[in-house]
Amino acid sequence: MRIGELSERTNTSRRLLRYYEEQLLIVSARMPNGYREYDERFVDRVLQIRGLLDAGLPIRIIKQILPCLDKPRTIHFPDATPEMLDTLRRERDRMTERIDCLIRNRDSVSEYLDEVSKGRRPTPEPTPAET
Repeated sequence: MRIGELSERTNTSRRLLRYYEEQLLIVSARMPNGYREYDERFVDRVLQIRGLLDAGLPIRIIKQILPCLDKPRTIHFPDATPEMLDTLRRERDRMTERIDCLIRNRDSVSEYLDEVSKGRRPTPEPTPAET
């Protein structure tokens, strides 16, 4: 598929896709007319990259963990230093905290919607000054 289709299917700008390619996160073949041609597998890859970036991982770390995202997995980290592993553990723990916060927020929104749909006004949470 060409860059326009990949952009559309992943809701990612063409400019950002070219940047991912510059960073060696994705690769394209070049057609005789110079157009980029992407393999179907890059739809999932781009979505994974975006998710990892949204989670706060820097590109340098994403580059190193991309082999873990492929199926079948071939994991080989000749440069996995103790510092790198500590960084990944911290990032994983930070993601877990964000997930927990998102779940709490989602549950609060769901509770609010349930109350509103029943025609009741939700009871506001007490502020710290009221407790």
